[in-house]
Amino acid sequence: MIKVWDLWVRIGHWILVLCITVAWLTRHGGEALHEWVGYGALAIVGIRIVWGFVGSTHARFSDFVHRPAVVVAYAPALPRHYEQRYLGHNPLGGYMVITLLVAIALTGFSGWLYTTDKFWGVEWVGETHELLADALLFLIAAHIGGVLFACYRERENLVAAMFHGRKRIR
Repeated sequence: MIKVWDLWVRIGHWILVLCITVAWLTRHGGEALHEWVGYGALAIVGIRIVWGFVGSTHARFSDFVHRPAVVVAYAPALPRHYEQRYLGHNPLGGYMVITLLVAIALTGFSGWLYTTDKFWGVEWVGETHELLADALLFLIAAHIGGVLFACYRERENLVAAMFHGRKRIR
């Protein structure tokens, strides 16, 4: 076993899970709590972006954001079971991390925008926030599906790895 996910990546991941869950549960009430967990999610995304440049090896974007050609080569190898194993995120997982961070940031930003004097009650801002939140749920479902697929394919409990931080070397 080797340490792959550092403490800050794991804590940030689970705080985001908590923030998004609470935000979703309070979307039709509990405005103050909904706003604060949204701000919390934005803060975690901001910290994660910084950590993506200065963090540990597998936390860095340079470790898991691959050129599009790598992703294009990786995806068709999956059905044939020829895909390369990665200690950190695989090429599709790396793109999902970026997509999720962007979606969370846009959802949080649109929610904040809706609380400003200029955009309070502006219908398109509220609708955009709701649309982004729904898209985020779709992305989260895809992320969970990808994790479960990778757990099955690699014969490794990636959910547990997001708690203890370790993966098999091979």
